[in-house]
Amino acid sequence: MPHSPHASPCPSGKPAKYDPSFRGPIKNRSCTDIICCVLFFLFILGYIVVGLVAWVYGDPQQVLYPRNSTGAYCGIGENKDKPYLLYFNIFSCILTTNIIEIAQNGLECPTPQVCVSSCPEVPWTVDRNQFSQTVGQVFYAANRNFCLPGVPGDMQVLQSLRQELCPSFLLPSTPALGRCFPQPNSTVPELPGISNTSISQGISGLLDSLNARDISVKIFEDFAQSWYWILVALGVALVLSLLFILLLRLVAGPLVFVLIIGVLGVLAYGIYHCWEEYRVLRDKGASISQLGFTTNLSAYSSVQETWLAALIVLAVLEGILLLMLIFLRQRIRIAIALLKEASRAVGQMMSTLFYPLVTFVLLLVCVAYWAMTALYLATSGQPQYVFWAPNVSLPGCEKALVNTSCNPMDQPVNSSCPGLMCVFQGYLSTGLVQRSIFNLQIYGVLGLFWTINWVLALGQCVLAGAFASFYWAFHKPRDIPTFPLSSAFIRTLRYHTGSLAFGALILTLVQIARVILEYIDHKLRGAQNPMARCIMCCFKCCLWCLEKFIKFLNRNAYIMIAIYGKNFCVSAKNAFMLLMRNIVRVVVLDKVTDLLLFFGKLLVVGGVGVLSFFFFTGRIQGLGKDFESPQLNYYWLPIMTSILGAYVIASGFFSVFGMCVDTLFLCFLEDLERNDGSLDRPYYMSKALLKILGKKNEVPPGDKRKK
Repeated sequence: MPHSPHASPCPSGKPAKYDPSFRGPIKNRSCTDIICCVLFFLFILGYIVVGLVAWVYGDPQQVLYPRNSTGAYCGIGENKDKPYLLYFNIFSCILTTNIIEIAQNGLECPTPQVCVSSCPEVPWTVDRNQFSQTVGQVFYAANRNFCLPGVPGDMQVLQSLRQELCPSFLLPSTPALGRCFPQPNSTVPELPGISNTSISQGISGLLDSLNARDISVKIFEDFAQSWYWILVALGVALVLSLLFILLLRLVAGPLVFVLIIGVLGVLAYGIYHCWEEYRVLRDKGASISQLGFTTNLSAYSSVQETWLAALIVLAVLEGILLLMLIFLRQRIRIAIALLKEASRAVGQMMSTLFYPLVTFVLLLVCVAYWAMTALYLATSGQPQYVFWAPNVSLPGCEKALVNTSCNPMDQPVNSSCPGLMCVFQGYLSTGLVQRSIFNLQIYGVLGLFWTINWVLALGQCVLAGAFASFYWAFHKPRDIPTFPLSSAFIRTLRYHTGSLAFGALILTLVQIARVILEYIDHKLRGAQNPMARCIMCCFKCCLWCLEKFIKFLNRNAYIMIAIYGKNFCVSAKNAFMLLMRNIVRVVVLDKVTDLLLFFGKLLVVGGVGVLSFFFFTGRIQGLGKDFESPQLNYYWLPIMTSILGAYVIASGFFSVFGMCVDTLFLCFLEDLERNDGSLDRPYYMSKALLKILGKKNEVPPGDKRKK
């Protein structure tokens, strides 16, 4: 088989040979990479076991619901009507620790805590003349139900305060995260040893970090008012994406050249601007020799050498782009023809545009399973309580059993140590499961990466199989299979689960290495010297490049797997060699496709964003009552939601189109190497591609092919 006259002369492997039995994606195939398939299923089985272990030992209620001093949850069970947690002395945690430590300890403070039906609304402090009265008179009769459960009404107030069974003061509070936190503008009582300024600062700092209730309510109200119009905006994004892809067969050529001219124009303006800045600074005599070395990068914009360097770079880019237009115009025309053919293929198989929904659902399952497993693992273990005293140096605390285990359900301890109480310390780490939590979490993270990469690989291979069946159909659309997408899906799952798992595992290992490197860099950032930072940056850059290369190689390997049914290594090698034999075409097609899809995303997202902005800000008048913009607290919220949703929709549609282009491109290269246009070996490519290449079929597509 002679080489294509337009192929690169790089001796990268042997060209594909003519096979008279080849009619597109091979149907008679066998399972590939069986060992990796077995390992993948065993790993998934282990992942399920980890989830079951987490479900048995974990208790996410520890995160979702606050606990009182007895360890009971607020808002469920016996405290169903008491959803909020009240701290007797919130300042014991506000003034002795910072907000990060509070969050890490589950918002637990060394003070009695009780579940209440509502937070205090007015300030109150126990008067001295009430010490001799009973709890029932001072608290229960005044509807102050804030004492610990079981405190008798005939107990003296002074005794209840000494044993910390009832609060000595109350502050107007607001519920946040299920806890009652004092309002920052509330009147603070006079407390011994604590200044009002420190109290106010502590309250303000705590509420700034935790109390997002008002904002969350307003956000919910905005979504409730605008959800219908957000769906309309997403529908517009869907229609725009679909129209853009389908109309590419008509406007791909002019659009690509307009975009290229636009890039040339932007570069030309950049050259002009740099020249003007350089000329002004040159006349002023501003030179880098006067500035010297500085870490203030903005200062370099005031010297002529910076603009001269930028001018040279832009001029070189402009020259390279012009040379590419002159010498690579033939390959640009081929790229445009393939884009048109891809638009035609998507139009023939519209179901492929909605396959990203399947991928999205599978990804959602993977992420949700990992999140729930991680949550249950993090909350495994029984709560542990210990004795605690605010000041162990006080008289009577010498023999106190501080930091020893206790049961919060027992009766209060009669101790001479002031403030001795049984408080929550943490969760037990004893036991096989608790000691292995870190390893199980690592297993879960590996499972998350591997399953996500496998799902993405499945989508790429399925779409490649469907689009390959379009290209290798000699009589289009008559020879296209009836259900190309479902056939490719079943074929991929049945025969190539192991190959997809193999490619996904390689990519996963590289991504895990990047995560570990980022973690190390984060931990050692403060102690690194410039040389260490440089080395770390080089390592991160190398791993980033390796990940990009593996993604590129995997993508093309999956296309070859979908067509020929070979194992991963053979498919990756064949795809790589085929691309290396046509490296110039690969670069041109890749950049033209990227430019076009970038413009498409910009058109869809920008269009929806502008439309949403004018609608939700009420700048579109005369639409009638049914089309009035809703009254919103934050008009930017539905706008940003619409823009984000439009980007997701456009990315989903254009990812299908990009996969179609890549698949047709590899099929096109194989077609050039396999066939020569003769009666027995006609080309499968479109007439437009044949015309660009100066070739023709003795049996044009559509006529009866000689068997």
